[in-house]
Amino acid sequence: MRWHPPLAAAVVLTALTATLTASAAPAPDRHGGACSPDATFLGFSDALDKTTYDGQPVAGLSALNLTGPHSAVALVDNVGTTPARLFNLQVNSKPTSVRVNGITILRRPDGTPYTGGDFDGEGLVVERGGQTVFATSEREPSIRRFRLTDGKQVGELPVPSRFRVAPAGEAANNATFESLAVSRDGLSLYAGMEGPLAPDGTDADGRSRNRIIRYFGLPGRGYQPVAQYAYKPDPGLSLVELASASPTELVSLERTFTPGVGNTIRVFTVSLRKATDVTARASLADAPESVFLQKKLLFDLVDCPPSGAVAKQPQPNPLLDNVEALALGGYLPGGRRQLYLLSDDNNGATQITRFYSLAVDLH
Repeated sequence: MRWHPPLAAAVVLTALTATLTASAAPAPDRHGGACSPDATFLGFSDALDKTTYDGQPVAGLSALNLTGPHSAVALVDNVGTTPARLFNLQVNSKPTSVRVNGITILRRPDGTPYTGGDFDGEGLVVERGGQTVFATSEREPSIRRFRLTDGKQVGELPVPSRFRVAPAGEAANNATFESLAVSRDGLSLYAGMEGPLAPDGTDADGRSRNRIIRYFGLPGRGYQPVAQYAYKPDPGLSLVELASASPTELVSLERTFTPGVGNTIRVFTVSLRKATDVTARASLADAPESVFLQKKLLFDLVDCPPSGAVAKQPQPNPLLDNVEALALGGYLPGGRRQLYLLSDDNNGATQITRFYSLAVDLH
């Protein structure tokens, strides 16, 4: 979603001969410290901000998926006539660094590129085997499978009719499939709604009643929706990303923006142990609290050390920006898990494409 202020085998993406050009020198690694009892900030990099690769802006990065210990892919929330695309990234935890080393244009079945006119990329997972990805488009919404060798669409998952944007369904424009996660065994996909369906609405405390669809299937083959789970973001926040931590736990990212104040970015652990299937519920407005997934705050980014960050607009902590992407990696020395965040600059002058590295304890 755009705001307008006043885990698998290594993947080799299609890489065209190209050079990376930057408008400014990459920022040096900046180290942080504790954000919460369960999260330590390791550093950040602004090296991608306002750069291009193969003639395409490295901007609007809305999803991130690790493909190896030091590699990842990022999905662009493209606008206008720019082609839908993935960037291949080389990443490092400490010192925190990131650079682009490949690009894949996402193409329709006929081979022509999707553009901002018909593809609003928001969620991304790499399938087991590393040959295909699933990418969500918030516009319809849709979940399409693309081949990484040439970026061509080779499949699409069914979306329950009520999740279509009104008037075709009950979803609001620009508030559908903002997040996508895959279980470690590749059998389950989780597609999270950024906002509620019309009958679900928002409670008296300003917390929207969102749904997460669980798909079940085989990597490289078909998936079908098998359950829906109810999720409540914090008051005024939206669900923008999910990652699978274990068969019984997700990690979620919530975000909002307040003009003149800045962003709120919070990360939670979410338990699936007592998950209730709410598919049959026409509305969550009268659902008891017990049906909503239980979550616990892992950290609030505002509590992390600024670490030398500079903001281009008012922020309660200059480290903050429009973070929309989250990727959970492997274990670090000491038993904590690697967690990366990435901000979407909306192709705007007052926002930054910033890459963050943290170590988290998921217990």
